[in-house]
Amino acid sequence: MSGHLFFEIQADNMQRAVKFYQHVFEWNFFEHESKDDIHVEYMRIETGGTAGGLLKRPSETPPPECGTNAFVCSFEVVNVDSISEKILNAGGKMVMAKFAVPGVCWQGYFADTEGNTFGLFQVDENAK
Repeated sequence: MSGHLFFEIQADNMQRAVKFYQHVFEWNFFEHESKDDIHVEYMRIETGGTAGGLLKRPSETPPPECGTNAFVCSFEVVNVDSISEKILNAGGKMVMAKFAVPGVCWQGYFADTEGNTFGLFQVDENAK
């Protein structure tokens, strides 16, 4: 099994998604040129850690009441509360309020401006 990790985020509006993630996590985005006949609107994401990509959503999203229909990534942060505030200020929504994973971390779930669910966690052995 490989230890490498790469994530992708789908977006209806690429520029709106870039603005959201730059504001919240200060990530850098770079245009990706397609080298084949199939053009996919795609950007590389540099996080300072795990690499990722942003792509134009290839199909319709399910209705909001259907819940998550994809693999959810959670990002480690220094302070869940301060990043939560940035998410809300950037147009994101809280999906599940911060809760303790006892003895491990604080965890919370959010939706970005494109309706994608993602998590945040703050390592804290004293979380109860």
